[in-house]
Amino acid sequence: MPINNIDIAEPFFGLRHVSDEPRLEVEDRTIVVNLGEHDIGVEQQKLAPLQSAIFANVTLTDVTRAILIERFEGHGADAALCAAVRDQWPTAFEVRGEERLRGVEHYMSPKAYVGNLGLSLYHSASVPLNVGLHREHPFCPVPGFREVHTQVVGFGKMQQCKRRDPATLYLEEPMAPGMTHRPMYDAEGNYPWHQYETTTPSIFMAIELLPEGADVPAIGGRDD
Repeated sequence: MPINNIDIAEPFFGLRHVSDEPRLEVEDRTIVVNLGEHDIGVEQQKLAPLQSAIFANVTLTDVTRAILIERFEGHGADAALCAAVRDQWPTAFEVRGEERLRGVEHYMSPKAYVGNLGLSLYHSASVPLNVGLHREHPFCPVPGFREVHTQVVGFGKMQQCKRRDPATLYLEEPMAPGMTHRPMYDAEGNYPWHQYETTTPSIFMAIELLPEGADVPAIGGRDD
């Protein structure tokens, strides 16, 4: 089916995976992430691959593949929303077991796969977050995957460093609701030392694009 509902963010947000839609009507404010290989048409403009924005009252054209994040606004105070999320999602350390996540106020939704696409959401509760610089992703089921992150609630920053030392920072991208940072991997799938850091308590979506033909769990599977 060209449009699939994904329930990992319920009851907080709606997620839909869209593919091969020549015209897609977007009425309410929705974050759209272009995961296709071609531009999405937006009025007289384009949304490039691996870019995102908030859209409303518009017809998108030539949607080869996209994720829609709905109901990301209108929850009232972010603090109340985040408290409800913490009541429902386990910590990322409980799910992934990575030592750098031990004791960090970083929470994780269930994970879902749609074809070669892996999706999960994270709530980062503390400021600063101190999730730790890293360039390896041991939780990914196969090597060679590409990953970007899309901000949903609150504000943060994606940081890249020359070494495993925050003092070697060379690139920082502010993250606001609706924004996806630029890809940071090279042609061989190598990553620099990087981390997500909070400006406010926040929620973002991690998007993993696995190599075509990779053997991945069924939709709704957890990566623990």
